[in-house]
Amino acid sequence: MKKNVGKADKIVRIVVGLGLIACVFVGPKTMWGLLGLVPLTTAFLNFCPLYTILGVQTCPIENSKEKES
Repeated sequence: MKKNVGKADKIVRIVVGLGLIACVFVGPKTMWGLLGLVPLTTAFLNFCPLYTILGVQTCPIENSKEKES
């Protein structure tokens, strides 16, 4: 798995993931908030399978390494 999630993207994913998980405990208290685990997992792994399918990459460091190879 090559990294394809950049720093800003990672921060957004963490904030959104924590916000969704908070919905399980406060607010509507619905289990839909567990969907927040998806952006949290992709943020901590620095890899998003959907980005691979769509050919998107927000990690500039990996782009420069691929050009050197």
